Amino acid sequence: MPQAQGTFAITMTPEPPYDSVEGVDLARVVFDKQFEGPLTATSKVHMIGVRGPVRDSAGYVAIERVTGTLEGKRGTFVLQHNGTMNRGALSLTVTVVPASGTGELAGLSGSMGIQVVDGKHFYDFAYAFER
Repeated sequence: MPQAQGTFAITMTPEPPYDSVEGVDLARVVFDKQFEGPLTATSKVHMIGVRGPVRDSAGYVAIERVTGTLEGKRGTFVLQHNGTMNRGALSLTVTVVPASGTGELAGLSGSMGIQVVDGKHFYDFAYAFER
């Protein structure tokens, strides 16, 4: 499976919590991303997250539409995020939503790993095209 590795920058627009019970808050956040590397694209992420009173514990789900080029192929695709943090232990899956690719990215499948090192964001995208 081909791998695309690069960086991305984010701009976060948080909303105030829309639901709170005993210190467990539900809130929405929108992120704008700019990818660089083999994936040259922009995206908009719509996230719903929960954070409670236990430090470094939270969860989120998100949908992200990516628009740009992957290894020179132009189009769009959608990523689905599912993440948790349990007292600092991270678990994250980011997968391409089946049949969400358009243009030259039609038939795209795969998964993306995300790392943050010293405040800089990195992606590692394993992908394939259905034949």
